[in-house]
Amino acid sequence: MRQGLLLLAAISGFLAVALGAFGAHGLKSIAPPELVAIFKLGVDYHFYHTFAIIAVALSGHWISSKLLDWAGYLFFVGILLFSGSLYLYAFTGAKWIGPITPMGGACMLIGWTLFAIAIAKHTKQK
Repeated sequence: MRQGLLLLAAISGFLAVALGAFGAHGLKSIAPPELVAIFKLGVDYHFYHTFAIIAVALSGHWISSKLLDWAGYLFFVGILLFSGSLYLYAFTGAKWIGPITPMGGACMLIGWTLFAIAIAKHTKQK
């Protein structure tokens, strides 16, 4: 088990809940509906990848591979870049933030790829 990743996931989960609550209650009164929807998308992907970090951390109990660490950290960087850029855009409406979002998505995709490779290598070794 990867305890550091599990702690990171716990902190990320806390932030996802807090930001989700803010988006559902506080943001609606200060932002137009299209920006609230963008913020919600950020929260959704924040949650999905928090759960992915948990899965990677727990997989370390059965799979011994540095790829798990890389996958977990890439998921976290993906949350920061993808969800973070959507949060920032929802607050500011600044269009220059747009190019950051796909970089976060790429981190998430690479994380999923590394996670799959770690699983495949482990399965092949059995």
